[in-house]
Amino acid sequence: MAVIVSSDLPVRSLRPQLRPETQGNAVIVQASANPGFDNWIAGFRGRAVAQGVNGQVFDRAFRGVTFNPEIVAKDRNQSEFKREIWDYLDSAVSPVRVKNGQEALRRNRRALDRIEAHYGVEKEVVAAVWGMESTYGERLGDLPLIQSLATLAYDGRRGAFFEKQLIAALQILQSGDVTPENMKGSWAGAMGHTQFIPTSYLAYAVDFTGDGKRDIWSDNPTDALASTAAYLKRFGWTKGQPWGVEVRLPRGFSTGSAKSKRMPSQWAAQGVVGVDGRAVRDYGGASIYLPAGLQGPAFMVFDNFGVIKRYNNSDAYAMGVGHLADRIGGGPEVQGAWPRGYNPLSFDERMEMQRRLQRKGFGVEKIDGIIGPNTVNAIRAFQQSVGATPDGLPSQELLALLKRS
Repeated sequence: MAVIVSSDLPVRSLRPQLRPETQGNAVIVQASANPGFDNWIAGFRGRAVAQGVNGQVFDRAFRGVTFNPEIVAKDRNQSEFKREIWDYLDSAVSPVRVKNGQEALRRNRRALDRIEAHYGVEKEVVAAVWGMESTYGERLGDLPLIQSLATLAYDGRRGAFFEKQLIAALQILQSGDVTPENMKGSWAGAMGHTQFIPTSYLAYAVDFTGDGKRDIWSDNPTDALASTAAYLKRFGWTKGQPWGVEVRLPRGFSTGSAKSKRMPSQWAAQGVVGVDGRAVRDYGGASIYLPAGLQGPAFMVFDNFGVIKRYNNSDAYAMGVGHLADRIGGGPEVQGAWPRGYNPLSFDERMEMQRRLQRKGFGVEKIDGIIGPNTVNAIRAFQQSVGATPDGLPSQELLALLKRS
């Protein structure tokens, strides 16, 4: 969801003004640094109440809420960080994420077994979404959700969308599932262990623990994991069907036929077989997915691939979730070679590269072997500092250069 907008922020008065707030029949006057935002809140209150939000719920939710320019800056400055699929998978399905996923599955096996039995979504798939969305609960987002959504709705770039999310967030508060103090999330309004936006929460979140609340924020991830399974089931998840299977293509395979949907046995008749040389089982209709073209690995993908995309409409994301689920379940790495164009680093070498960059003062925030935008920018800055081509690639050549310099 990366969009670059070039327009500057509107200039608004920073002189404190008085904002009236009603509480019962009394009027409380608060100082505010942004009268435009306060006026917007006053107008929005009427729209929210007209849509069924209780006025007292609204007033409590907005108590202390101020315009946060840092949220707008994050929205305006999303970079179009484009990674090739192999670099994306290096991060999405890193050895650490696989290991942590297996540990998370063991810790929550009882709940995940019950969720799988109830919704028919494999526990490894649910765990993989959890890992992709919040690193198994490590990164839930800690920003007050009402303030973030109100800031973005007022800012106006996607005002209608964020106002809709804000109404949904107020309805969640009104239901009693969470308090304003505990309703936290990402700067863009995604919440909880598996990062539901408020409208998706209202439609699909479930109370699986039976405590009367759909609590996707607490240390107990059960409701969040069950909500994810409920979401996938709602959009047609088929238990026992893989998201995809790595395959071998016959010589002269025509990419024009790749998007055709055929049974695996029909593909086998045309020479498309699993990497073991055998025909793939007839799990259902499938097409051929070539994430790197004919020069890279090929996959036979099934309807469940499209179901994962309902969570995040990205082929790379769907493959990341699917492959991570396979690896958490003990499956192999991708067998085919990616056309990287450079000699890649192993996971341990990527961490060594990050350590060396950090020691040299280039801004690597975390030594985790994951090559995200922060690490790529650090690589490029180092390469520029030594007169090398700033390609940002985590290559053997880069590591050798770091060792020499």
